[in-house]
Amino acid sequence: MTVGIMLDRDALNAAASAAAAAIPPAWPLASNVAVNPWLGQSGEGLSMAAARMARVAGVPVTMERRWYAERMASGVIADADLESALTLTDGWRPADVAALKAAAAEPTPQPLALPTVADLAAAASGIDWPAIVAERFGNWAAAWFDEGQALWAAPHGRSAYAAWRAVATHDLTPEILGLSGFAAFVAAAPESADEALAQAVTRLGIKPDAMESCFHSALSTLGGWGHAARYRQWQANLAGGDDTTIIDFLTIRLLWETALLSRYEGLIGGAWQDALAGHATPLAPTEGQRVDAILQTAADHGAQRALAATLAATLAADVAQTPTEPALQMAFCIDVRSEVFRRAFESINPRIQTLGFAGFFGLTASHHRLGSDVAELRLPVLLNPGVTTRAGGAETIDADTALRLDVRVTRAWTRFKLAAVSSFAFVEAAGPTYILKLVRDSLGMGGAALPDDPAPRPEPPLDLATKAGMAAAILGAMSLTRDFAPLVVVAGHGATVTNNPHASALHCGACGGYSGEVNARLLTALLNDREVRAALQAKGIIIPDSTLFVPALHDTTTDEVKLYDADCPSDAHHEALTQARQWLGAAGVMARTERALRLPRAEAAASLVERSRDWSETRPEWGLAGCRAFIAAPRTRTRGRDLGGTSFLHDYDWRGDDGFGVLELIMTAPVVVASWISLQYYGSSVAPTLFGGGNKLLHNIVGGFGVVEGNGGTLRTGLPWQSVHDGDTLAHEPLRLTVCIEAPRDAMTAILEKHPGVAALFDNQWLHLFALDDAGRMAWRYAGHSRWVPADGTAAAETSLLAA
Repeated sequence: MTVGIMLDRDALNAAASAAAAAIPPAWPLASNVAVNPWLGQSGEGLSMAAARMARVAGVPVTMERRWYAERMASGVIADADLESALTLTDGWRPADVAALKAAAAEPTPQPLALPTVADLAAAASGIDWPAIVAERFGNWAAAWFDEGQALWAAPHGRSAYAAWRAVATHDLTPEILGLSGFAAFVAAAPESADEALAQAVTRLGIKPDAMESCFHSALSTLGGWGHAARYRQWQANLAGGDDTTIIDFLTIRLLWETALLSRYEGLIGGAWQDALAGHATPLAPTEGQRVDAILQTAADHGAQRALAATLAATLAADVAQTPTEPALQMAFCIDVRSEVFRRAFESINPRIQTLGFAGFFGLTASHHRLGSDVAELRLPVLLNPGVTTRAGGAETIDADTALRLDVRVTRAWTRFKLAAVSSFAFVEAAGPTYILKLVRDSLGMGGAALPDDPAPRPEPPLDLATKAGMAAAILGAMSLTRDFAPLVVVAGHGATVTNNPHASALHCGACGGYSGEVNARLLTALLNDREVRAALQAKGIIIPDSTLFVPALHDTTTDEVKLYDADCPSDAHHEALTQARQWLGAAGVMARTERALRLPRAEAAASLVERSRDWSETRPEWGLAGCRAFIAAPRTRTRGRDLGGTSFLHDYDWRGDDGFGVLELIMTAPVVVASWISLQYYGSSVAPTLFGGGNKLLHNIVGGFGVVEGNGGTLRTGLPWQSVHDGDTLAHEPLRLTVCIEAPRDAMTAILEKHPGVAALFDNQWLHLFALDDAGRMAWRYAGHSRWVPADGTAAAETSLLAA
C-alpha cells in the first residue's frame, strides 16, 4: 500500500486552482474563437514553457530543428537574426552563431512526459488503459455536455462529479477489461468532490511540491474535455462567479488513477514514486530546450527584418498615396484577410480610403436573431455585453413569433427522425427524397448563406446621452473624427462555407465567433441618427449632413461584399452606392486572384466561390493562417505596401489621443485578441496532438458543441490540421506575433506597467513589441520590463531579455 500523507487542504486547493488555470478554455462550435494554448504560461518564457509541457504532456513548443535549419539554408533566417537572438537571451546559451548552427543541425530531442498511473499500468499489463480511460470519460462527458444533440439526456447531478458517479457506478466496461471492482470503488468514493479529491491525493501519495505539476498532467490527458470545462469556469469568472467543473474533472481523473494503482501497485509502485519525484523536482529548461527557444526567436527576428524592410520602402510616396478629399471611406475589421481586400480596393481609385478597427466596432452586443431565444455574444471574449439587441422591431413581431414556432417544429421533427423507434423506418420511407439534395450538394449547388435578418435594434432603446457617448468613443477609437467622405461604409466580416463544423472559426473573432454584420448595422444606425449627430457637435465631432454611413458584410471566403443600404435609404446617395458596388466588385476579383495562388487546387479566382459551396472542401479558405504582425498606425504607414495578408491593421493616430486612452484600449483588447489568434495557429502547428483539432476527414460532431475523431474519445480543440497544412507543408509559419505601434514609448511603457498581465506577454516574448518612428519605421524594440533598445541592435549589448 502507498503510505498516506498528512494533507494540507490549502495547498491542495491552491495547486488544483493553479493546474486548472494552466488549461486553455475552448469555446463551443457555434461561437468558436481562437485561444492562446499557453494562456496559463504567460508568466514564463518559451524555454520554461517547453520544460513544463514536456513534463506534463510530452509535447514541444517549437518546431523540429530541421525546420529552422532549412530556413537558415534559404536565408530566411540570417546570421544577423541568430546573433540578435543570442544577444537578447539571458542564462545559458551557445557560445556563438557557429555553435548555435551546430546545435540546430542535431536531431531534435523528443519531449517525454512523466508517466501517469494509467501509462504505467498499460506497460505492466499490456492493456491500453490510457485509451480506455479516455474512451469511458469521453463517452460520459459527451452526454453530460450535450446541448440537445443526444436523444436521451445524461443524468445531471448537482455537479459534474455527482453526475459521473451516477453513471460510473453502473458501468461494467472497466471491469470487463480488467479493472475488477471499479463500479464498487466509485460507489464507495466520497459523495463530495472535495473529499474525493483529497482522498485520491492521499492514496496516490502526491505531496504538496508535486501537486500542481501532477494535476496539470492529469488534466492534460483529458485533452479538449478539460478545455471545455475550463471554458465554463472562464465564463463564470467573467460574470463574477466561479464554476468547479474542471476541478470535478481532475477529481474523476485521479479516481481512475487511484483505482489503477490499487490494481497494479505491486508492479508499478516504485515507478509511480519515481514519477512523483519528477513532478516535485524544480522546473528548469534543458540546454536543448534553450537552443530551441533561441532558434524560434531567430525565426521571429527574420520575419521582423522582412517586415521592417517592407514598412521602410517608398516612404517618400506616402503623402501622395493619401486622398485629401476621399470619395469613399470604408472601415474593415483588423483581420489579416481584410488587408488583401483593402490593398486591392485602394488601388482602384486614389480617392478610396480604408480604415481598420476591431470588427465588433466598439459595440458589445448580446444579440438575438429573428425567431431565436439564443443570446449571441457578439463581442471579444475578454469583455461582458453592454447592450442587448434583437433583429427587427415592432413591425417584425409576427414574423419573429412564427419563426420561433417553426424552429420548435423543426427541432421536434429532427428528434423524431433520429429516435430509436422511428429512425430505420424514416430512412426507408424518406431517404429517396434526399437524393436531389445530395446531388445539389455534391455539385456545389448548395451552400449556407450568411445571415440576412432585419436590422438589429437595442432593447430597450438607448437614451440620447448614451448613444452620443458611444458614438464619440467609437469614432475617437477609430481615429475618424473629421474629414468624413460623402459615403462611409462600415464592413463586418463572415465566411460562407458548407459542411464545416468549424465555420464559426472563420467568422469574426472580435464578434465572439459570429459574423460582423450585426455590429456594423448597429454602428451605422447610431451614426446616421440626426439627434446623435447634433449631440456629437458639442463633443467637437462634426459629421456633414451629406455623409451617409452604410453597413456591409465582407465574405472572406468569396471576397464578395454585401451592402445593407436598405437600412439607410437615400436617393441622394444612389449614384455613390452604384459606384461603390462597381469598385467593390473589381476589388473582389483582385483579392480572389491573389488568394487563389495560395489555396490548393484553386486554379482560378472564380473557383473560390465554388469552394464555399463544396461540402467536400476541407480548405474553403485559409482563415488567418500566416498571421504574424499587428500594426497600429495611420494608414499612410502601410498604404500601397504588400503585406501578403499576414498583418492585423488597426488605424491609430496618437496625436489625437489625449491621455492615450485609445492606445490603452488597443494594447489591452485588440492586441490581446490578435495574440490569441496568432498563438492558436502557432500551437496547432507545433503541438497538433494536444492543441490541434485533428483531421477534418475523421471529425464527428459531439453534443452539438465540439468534435471528436472517429466515434468517440478525446474532444479535439484548436485548428484542424487542414487549416494549417496544405497536404505537403505547413501553410502557417509558426511565429510569435510582432506588434508595431506608432506612439511614444513612454506612453506604451506606462500602459504595460498598469496592466501586468499584458506586460507579461511582452516581457516573456509571447509577443514582440516595436515602436514606429515618425516615418513609420520599426525604430525601437521593447526589451522587456520597461526597457527599450534600438531595433537595429546598436544598443542590444546593453540589455537582455529574461526569457529565452
